[in-house]
Amino acid sequence: MQESVAFTPQFATSTIAGILWLIPALPIVASGAIALLKQPRRKPAAALAIGALSISLVLSLMAFVHVVAGWAQGMAVREFVDFTWMRFGASTVDLGWVLDPLAAIMLVMVSLVGLLIFIYSVGYMAHDENFTRFFCFLSLFAGAMLGVVISNSLLLLFMCWEIVGLTSYLLIGFWYHKPSAAAAAKKAFVTTRVGDIFFLLGIVWLFSQTGTLLFYNHGVGSLEGLALANLLTQHAGLGLTAAGAIGLLIFAGAVGKSGQLPLHVWLPDAMEGPTPVSALIHAATMVAAGVYLVARVYPLMQAGAGANGSTAALTVVAWVGAATAVFAALIAIAQNDIKRILAYSTVSQLGYMMAGLGLGGVAVGMFHLITHAFFKALLFMGAGSVIHGCHEEQDVRRMGGLRSQMPLTFATYAIGMLALCGFPLFFSGFWSKDGILEAAHHWSFSKGPYYLLVFGALLTAFYMTRQVSYVFFGKWRGHGHAHESPKVMTLPLTVLAFFAIALGIIGTPAWPWFHAFLQNRAVAFDMHGFNEPGLGLLMLTSSLVVFLGLGLGWSLYGNKSPDAEAPDALERSAPWLWKPLHNRIYVDELYGVTVIAFYEWWARVSDWFDRRVWGGIVSLIAWIFSLLAALNRFLDTNFVDGGFDKTCEEISSGGGLLSRVESGRVQNYLRILAAAMIALAAILFWSSRP
Repeated sequence: MQESVAFTPQFATSTIAGILWLIPALPIVASGAIALLKQPRRKPAAALAIGALSISLVLSLMAFVHVVAGWAQGMAVREFVDFTWMRFGASTVDLGWVLDPLAAIMLVMVSLVGLLIFIYSVGYMAHDENFTRFFCFLSLFAGAMLGVVISNSLLLLFMCWEIVGLTSYLLIGFWYHKPSAAAAAKKAFVTTRVGDIFFLLGIVWLFSQTGTLLFYNHGVGSLEGLALANLLTQHAGLGLTAAGAIGLLIFAGAVGKSGQLPLHVWLPDAMEGPTPVSALIHAATMVAAGVYLVARVYPLMQAGAGANGSTAALTVVAWVGAATAVFAALIAIAQNDIKRILAYSTVSQLGYMMAGLGLGGVAVGMFHLITHAFFKALLFMGAGSVIHGCHEEQDVRRMGGLRSQMPLTFATYAIGMLALCGFPLFFSGFWSKDGILEAAHHWSFSKGPYYLLVFGALLTAFYMTRQVSYVFFGKWRGHGHAHESPKVMTLPLTVLAFFAIALGIIGTPAWPWFHAFLQNRAVAFDMHGFNEPGLGLLMLTSSLVVFLGLGLGWSLYGNKSPDAEAPDALERSAPWLWKPLHNRIYVDELYGVTVIAFYEWWARVSDWFDRRVWGGIVSLIAWIFSLLAALNRFLDTNFVDGGFDKTCEEISSGGGLLSRVESGRVQNYLRILAAAMIALAAILFWSSRP
C-alpha cells in the first residue's frame, strides 16, 4: 500500500558514506597481497580473501542500515563524495562514489553472495595446485564489482567495469591447459569488448554534451535535471534525442556484459571455468553488472518519457530482454551439461531483468536481479556439489538417483529450482517474476513482451524439471559411487536456500518493501494489495503456466532411468526441434560464416595490402633513398673528396718547391734578393716610361 509521504532529499555526507571506498578497496588490496604469496600458501590466501570480503560485507550492512534508517525517517538518502582526478586547462575530470538505496541493496547482495562463494571455493578448489592464484583473481573480481556498484562517475564505473572483464577472462580461462577453457576466455573477452566499444562511445558523447560524467553533483550531474534537459534538446537522428541515443549506446555495453541477444554467445561457454567462477559470474557479479548499469542510468533512458512512462530506449530494452528470455530458454531444454543448462537459464533470466527494467522500472527489474542472485548462485554451487560428488561428471545423462546419496544437496537444489521456476507463493522467484509479468501485462505499447515472457516461464519450469529428473531421480547411471560434499560446500548452500525463500517476503503485493525502498516512498503492510485489479488472474495464470511446465517435464523425464547413450525423450518425439536447439540454434555457426568469416577475409585483405601495397610503397621509398645514397657516395667520392685531395696535392707540391728555397745558405738568399731587386727596378723603370 503506497502512502503519499513527501521524502526530503538528503545530500550531507555521513561517516559511512565517506569511507564507502573501503568496500571495494579491501578485496583489491587483499588480491595484491595474495599475489605476493607463493602458490602453496593456501590458508593465508583464503584467509586474506575471505577476511577482506567479510569486512566489506560488514561495511555494506552498515551502509544499508544507514540508508534504511534515513528512509524510515522520511529522507531520500543520496550521499556522494566527488574529487578531481585530472585537469585539462579549464576542464576537469571528476570521480566519486555514491550511497543511495540502489547502491546499498547491491552492496549487500554482492558482498554476501560473493562471501558465500568464497567459502564454498575453499572446499571446491582444495586440491587445485593454483589455489592461491585462484583466490587472487577471485578477490580482485569482487573488488572490481563492488567498485562498479559505488561509482558516482560513469568513467570510474567504466574503469571497474573493465577490471571485471579482465578478471572474468582470467577466471574463465583459469584452467588454461584446457584448450576449451582458453578458447572460452578469449571468446568472453572479445565478445564483451564489442559492447564496451559502444559503451565508450556513449561515455564520450555524454561528456561532450554535459561536460561531466558524474551522476549526481548538486543538480549539475549528468543524471540530473539541467543535463537531461539539455540532452533532450539535441536531436541524434532516427527520431532519437541525444539522451535516447546515448542511453542505447550505454545499453549496448550492458548487452555484452549481461549476455543479451545478439552478444549472448560468450556466456554459456564461460562454464569452462571452475564452478565457483560460474556462480560468481552468472549470479551476483559480472552478468548483474549490465542490469545494474541500466538501472543506474535509468533517468537518462527515461528522459523525455510521455504519460505512459516509456521512451524509445526503454522500448528497445524491453523487447531485447523479452526476446532473450525465450531464446535462451528454448536452447536450455536441449542441453545435457548440468552447468550449461544453468548458463542458458541465466541468459534467459537476465532477459527477464532487462524486460522488467524496460517495462516496469528500476524496482521491478532489480528485485528479480536480487532474488535471482541468491537462487542462481545456489543452483550453480549445487551443480558444483553434484559434479564434485560424481567425480567431475557434468553430463546429466550419466547421473541419476542422487536424492538419496546427496540428500542435503538435493534439498537445497530443489529449493533453488522451484525459486527459478517461480513456484507459487512460497519462493522469491514467484514474486519477482510476477512483478515483471504484471508490468508487461500493463504495458500500453504491445502485449508481445508479455506473451513472450509467459512462454519463457513455461520453458523454465520444463527444462528445470528435466534437469532435476535426470540428476536426482531414477537410478544411478554414472561410474563409481556418488557422495555428499563436505560441510564447507553444503553450508553456503543452506544459507542461499534460506534467502531463496525468505526474500519473497519483501516483494509481495501486501508488503512491497523493496519497491518502496528503491522508489523512496513509504510503505505499510496491507493485505488489500492483493485486490489490485487483474492481479489475481495474473497470479493464477502464472501459477498454471508453472504447473504446466512442471507437469510436462515430469511426464517426459520424471523418475525414469534411460540409458546414458539413449536418445533424449524430446529427441525421440520431436527430432526436428531437438537438433537445432541442441546445436544452440546455430548462432555460433551463423557468426562463423558471417562476422568471423568477414573479419578473416578482411584480415587476408589487410595482409595483402600490407605485403603488396604498403610493403611495396615502403620498398619503393627504400629503393629511392638507396639510389640517393649511391649518388651521394659517387659525388662525395669523385668530386668532393677528389677536389679536396687535388688541392692537398698542389699545396703539398708547392710546399716542396718552397722547401728547396729554404736551404739555409746565405749566398742563395743574397742571390734571390738581388734578383728580386733587379726585377723590382725593371718594373719601376718600365712603369715610369711616357
